Amino acid sequence: MTALDFETPVLELERELVKLRAQSATQNIDMSAEILMIENELAATRARIHDQLTPWQRVQIARHSNRPFMLDYVSLAFTDFCEMHGDRHIGDDSAMPGGFARMGGQRVMVIGHQKGRDTKENLKRNFGCSHPEGYRKAIRLMKLAEKFSLPVITLIDTPGAFPGIGAEERNIAEAIAYNLREMMLLKVPVIAVVLGEGGSGGALGIGVADRVLMLENAYYSVISPEGCAAILWKHRKHAPEAAEAMKIVAPDLQRLGLIDDVIPEPVGGAHHDHQAAADAFRDAILRHLGELSVYSTEELLEARYSKFRHFGEWQGKE
Repeated sequence: MTALDFETPVLELERELVKLRAQSATQNIDMSAEILMIENELAATRARIHDQLTPWQRVQIARHSNRPFMLDYVSLAFTDFCEMHGDRHIGDDSAMPGGFARMGGQRVMVIGHQKGRDTKENLKRNFGCSHPEGYRKAIRLMKLAEKFSLPVITLIDTPGAFPGIGAEERNIAEAIAYNLREMMLLKVPVIAVVLGEGGSGGALGIGVADRVLMLENAYYSVISPEGCAAILWKHRKHAPEAAEAMKIVAPDLQRLGLIDDVIPEPVGGAHHDHQAAADAFRDAILRHLGELSVYSTEELLEARYSKFRHFGEWQGKE
């Protein structure tokens, strides 16, 4: 697994542990005491790094190539997934898969951004950057869910909507704006989860929800730290300062009231244990679906509207 810079102490201890275990097995030497000492040191080092993560380090974890992506969560936390294709206008967008599924025995509609892990898959998935067709497919599936009274689960993981000429020609801005309006009016519960990157309008295009959740090491922002640094500091090297200043990670956003819950990840990040991350993800969604189930349609719509209307309120010192 690829190690991030700040994970180097963990990587070195893991190598030492492997070396000791191999030596113990091949030379038939009892090294249990030494192995236990390294295991304890490894656990302590992981916990220390996890507790002291900076916003920029969380951004790096959010972008890790081994982090579970949308379809990984679908396979680990949902059952009976039946993918739907096409926006009924232009075509299909592989960067935005979606379809019917079950979670905890409940039928739902799940839609989200999908990245790739190698060059071939990234080209197919357009690096997780959706075209207008993706957003039009997403709202088509949401309205289909509304027709059958099914909750909608959206999984956000994108650096942003695709900014190419073709996307502009097919009106990417209008597609996202239309989704913002129509999601506000959906008569079924909507839960959005930021899995990794939550970039700009590309994220918000499927992010209008009754509950907005974030994985512990995800980020959600109007612009990337590198983009902000290039504008304010005139150089991308200031991305760590930008990440700190923008308050884009889950703990800060929850404190500001912009998200509703933070889903804990395994120590070190979701890329270390996909199943544990998926279990926490499923538990959080089922809990929030249960809370939303008591709302009438009118109460649901009013609460959703009020939630987003209160964003950006500011009270200064008197």
